[in-house]
Amino acid sequence: MIGEQTVIAVEEHWDLPAATAALRARPAGLRDDALVLSEHGDLAARLDDLGDARIADMDAQGVDVQVLSLANPPGTGALPAAEAVPLCRDANDAAAEAVRRHPTRFRAFATLPVVAPAAAAEELRRAARLGLVGAVVHGRAADVPLDDPRHDELFATAEELGLPLFLHPGPPARDVREAACSGLGDAVGLGLATYGWGWHVDAGTAALRLVLRGTFDRFPGLRLVLGHWGELLPFWLSRADSLSAAAGLPRTVSEYVRSHVHLTCSGMLEPALLRHVLAVTAADRLLFSTDHPFQRPTAAEIARFLGEFADEADRRRFCSGNAAELLGIGGPAAA
Repeated sequence: MIGEQTVIAVEEHWDLPAATAALRARPAGLRDDALVLSEHGDLAARLDDLGDARIADMDAQGVDVQVLSLANPPGTGALPAAEAVPLCRDANDAAAEAVRRHPTRFRAFATLPVVAPAAAAEELRRAARLGLVGAVVHGRAADVPLDDPRHDELFATAEELGLPLFLHPGPPARDVREAACSGLGDAVGLGLATYGWGWHVDAGTAALRLVLRGTFDRFPGLRLVLGHWGELLPFWLSRADSLSAAAGLPRTVSEYVRSHVHLTCSGMLEPALLRHVLAVTAADRLLFSTDHPFQRPTAAEIARFLGEFADEADRRRFCSGNAAELLGIGGPAAA
């Protein structure tokens, strides 16, 4: 809690060691070197912890509730379906168990085997029965883009269950990465392809493709969450709107974003970014998050940033009200 304000953080990561091991075991040509980003310093230990150490970090920051999501940037979509399906079940069981042990401190997003679309929809139903509050997806699975019609069963299921999908960044396709990020040295190329630029462009493009494919017209109750203040998309809406007519959409891209997309800050506590998103969308679309453990804002830094809200009601919506409504977070999770 910051002052008297309850704080719910919605993009807070953890790791299932078996999933990481499976991704590392992929053949050299299929293994994504972005996995190394979770190994720096004490990140691996913090990701593995779903108990006292994590809660101590939350208390130090003034965070009341974390919504957990599996950290691996390529997601289980980088695995064959035969591996992805049981790993997702194990991950969701582990997340549900963490929530059961700490019902006032944790909620969790499901991990889905999107590489097997029917199984992904089935696992989302099972995750809902476990009490999970949504699911994390990536821009592609096995090189099939998220907007491909074969994923419509997943979107229909999410809409039916009233569960949002968090579209998390992942590394760009290999040919894109090779063309745009090579020739700069390994460390710079990896950073450009991932945390510094590439996976944010990739996630924003995936969200835009969902709009242009008419996904939200087919599933008008579908809700999407984008991190990092919208993965660049809100900062280019006036240009993206020019695609609306070409795609034959009944509304502009901006209108779809304002109607179907929630934005979270992912620990990027920058007033200029807040001012821009408030100008292009509404305060009831904004969510707080720290991107634990990759970003570690202090309680003082969070409090200072919250002071940028001129309206107290908007500040309360951002800190917890919007997340509580979107994710159905009230009292302790059911046992």
